[in-house]
Amino acid sequence: MELLKVEHLSKVYGKGENEVRALDDVSFLIQQGEFVAIIGPSGSGKSTLLHILGGVDRPTSGHVFLDGKDVYSQNEEQLAIFRRREIGLIYQFYNLIPVLDVEENMMLPVLMDGREVNEKRLKELLHTLGLEERKKHLPNQLSGGQQQRVSIGRALMNAPAIVLADEPTGNLDSKNSQEIMELLKLSNQKYGQTLVVITHDENLALQADRIISIEDGRIARDEVIRR
Repeated sequence: MELLKVEHLSKVYGKGENEVRALDDVSFLIQQGEFVAIIGPSGSGKSTLLHILGGVDRPTSGHVFLDGKDVYSQNEEQLAIFRRREIGLIYQFYNLIPVLDVEENMMLPVLMDGREVNEKRLKELLHTLGLEERKKHLPNQLSGGQQQRVSIGRALMNAPAIVLADEPTGNLDSKNSQEIMELLKLSNQKYGQTLVVITHDENLALQADRIISIEDGRIARDEVIRR
């Protein structure tokens, strides 16, 4: 079933001689439960694309539909609710709140939305992510790999329609990088979580179902690796 539809997406920064076309007429579909890697060199537009998919940065032109809904037909307040409920974001540098412990960081999107925490889901995620013994630790008491596990738990806590990960292993060594990719794959397989990962590492990208290559703001290649 089609979950995400991107139609003729463009993003332009600046004007005249200073104009930079970060994205140029990008279109593709992502099916529910699909694991897609987006790769490309620095400056290719892949992070800009991720931010637009996540409702963070409005496109100059074109449309993003999530589950049939035109994301950018919404006002800023509606977009904020959309980001909290429908999008799970994972960043390279974790973005954890330093004064909150592991559990509190994971529960934050639900609490900010004024909703009741699903304790069963929280407990299951802590177990799956190997954080049960660390749930009362603050971020500065965790390793980089453990902090990224917390950010994955936070992204999954709301059971979002789609998880978007921007270079989620970029700040980790090879062992932790592979562990994080295994956890992302597990979320895709166990929860049927639709997953889009930005990475410059082709070896990590090859673990996805499909690879979309971006060059100079355009799709250079879109290939299915496995079905």
